Amino acid sequence: MNKKSVLWLLLDLIFLAVFDVVFFFVGGGAHPASVWVSFAFIHIAYVMVVVTPILTRKCKSASVFGFSLYNISTIYFFIEYVVGIIFVLIGSAEMGAALVVQLIIWGIYAIMLIANLLLNEYSGEDEQKQADGEYIKNATSRVSMLVDKASDRKAKKVIEKASELLQASPVKSDKSLKTIEAEIMARVVEIENALDEDDGAAAAESANKLIDLVEKRNKKLKRLS
Repeated sequence: MNKKSVLWLLLDLIFLAVFDVVFFFVGGGAHPASVWVSFAFIHIAYVMVVVTPILTRKCKSASVFGFSLYNISTIYFFIEYVVGIIFVLIGSAEMGAALVVQLIIWGIYAIMLIANLLLNEYSGEDEQKQADGEYIKNATSRVSMLVDKASDRKAKKVIEKASELLQASPVKSDKSLKTIEAEIMARVVEIENALDEDDGAAAAESANKLIDLVEKRNKKLKRLS
């Protein structure tokens, strides 16, 4: 845990520290069951506000869905805080009403939170699929343009083969293939640079390396499927 995380944790704990001090200082330590039930639910609600950002998937839509999730947890906390304080002030010896009401509120919150978390996960998966598709489109588009740019016959033939192989490659990807995909893009850049310098031999060599990498990627992806 770094210094920033520690400072945020300390900041988050201020409310609980102040609330608990006031609670025990004003009311003492002897309370009926309904008060302790409310005390516990208030703490649960606040803890959920603190941990909600951790639950948010790290994706492009994280800020959007993170805001939504945080809103849900914050609204739940304020509702629970008001309801909990009411039951604390009432101080009933029977805990049934306090438990049922706050359990219902928690259940509604849990359903909304989990539903949004699932939506967040599906959104993250869609973004990953879109990113994978963009990688193939980008590589294919760039290599296709290089076919016309190549003046050397041998280089042109190899680059054309690489282009066809890329076009036939699956758009989906996997985390284990990121290194190979980075090498593929590096080879594409090498071909571009070689053609800019009118070096057909270097372009053909890089294109052959590109073909090997694309075939290696496709084979690994097939094994993962």
